Amino acid sequence: MTRPPTAALRRVIDSADPVTGRLRGGTQAQLAALVKRGLAFRHPRPPHDHFLTPAGHRLREGEPSPPPAPPPGGPAAEPAGRAGVFAARIGGEEDAPSDGPARLREVHSAWQGLLELRRMTNPDGAVDRPCGWERGHLVQAAALALEAAGHRPEGPDTAGYRVRATPQPDAVAVHGPDAGTLDACAATLERAGWHAGAHTDPRTRARYLLASPRRV
Repeated sequence: MTRPPTAALRRVIDSADPVTGRLRGGTQAQLAALVKRGLAFRHPRPPHDHFLTPAGHRLREGEPSPPPAPPPGGPAAEPAGRAGVFAARIGGEEDAPSDGPARLREVHSAWQGLLELRRMTNPDGAVDRPCGWERGHLVQAAALALEAAGHRPEGPDTAGYRVRATPQPDAVAVHGPDAGTLDACAATLERAGWHAGAHTDPRTRARYLLASPRRV
């Protein structure tokens, strides 16, 4: 079992940014000690800042460690989003959405990772328009853009957005409780590199957005 950090190391952990986990202080020796304990990691890109690992975040926030993995032949793994695997909230989930620090950190990290994926995979390195992964995962990509911007997904007791697939291969539908929500979602998606236009369902007369990733 890893020994607990010293008081000096604990002060370094407590100084970390609560969302990104970036360590704001500490000597090189202290940072190296946190990396050795699995509580921090050194970012491979300049300026090579140090960030808390999930274990470091749990220690900082006083959260219990996750249970050990089941032995071979034990219970199957839980679905994505229930066993520590990030999943964008598309709205309409049975569980009430959580807005706690852990979820905010996960969403922020996922969005930053997606921007880095854009930079690495778009031919010109652009981060202002969706990449190939997003075009292959339209619902999840649009939902992540909305949640990362602070929009609330629809829940059991919460009115918010819902992102759904459409018959069109390059577009998703975004539903909301009112015109104001849809207008705000459209503005967010436009900033994230999507085209978003308002439409009306001919049968229900309900207003919704049709959104597709911008290519140029």
